[in-house]
Amino acid sequence: MDHQKLILDKLTNILSVTDNKSKQLLDLIDKAGRTFIGGAGRSLLVSRFFAMRLMHSGYNINMIGEVVTTAIKEGDLLILVSGSGGTETLLPFVKKAKSVGAKFVVISMKKTSPMADAADLVIQIGQDDSFPLTKGMPMGSQFELSALIFLEAVISELIHERGLTEEGMRALHANLE
Repeated sequence: MDHQKLILDKLTNILSVTDNKSKQLLDLIDKAGRTFIGGAGRSLLVSRFFAMRLMHSGYNINMIGEVVTTAIKEGDLLILVSGSGGTETLLPFVKKAKSVGAKFVVISMKKTSPMADAADLVIQIGQDDSFPLTKGMPMGSQFELSALIFLEAVISELIHERGLTEEGMRALHANLE
């Protein structure tokens, strides 16, 4: 069996039925004072990829849960990556963001969920039937990898629309590594 083909074909199928709401997402990020990004487990790792690329693009980004993360307030944006849209440890962040007047975006495989109910924008990766059990892609791999590719495509769109350069982005890359 060609395992790379298995994975790439599955991700291609999922992304082909994903509503492309990248323009709405970028509009909310552009209008936000600051953007707070997070997730849990492997979705947290995906959210970190996206946060890093937005920072490289010149945005004011905070990762929720870090000791240096500032308080969210009105005019800010919270973006959470959550396959289920109901991750118990993330729901208090949604409540806090909404209570102070911040906007909220959820990136999920569910169109309806506790997070989707509170969201200003729901980005559903795939459709409700896009994630059957697939041997060789265990425990959320399909969602996380699809979300990662979707968000990298959002960054690609941003780079092309804004004329961002590799050199300009690299100048913002961490140099205390």
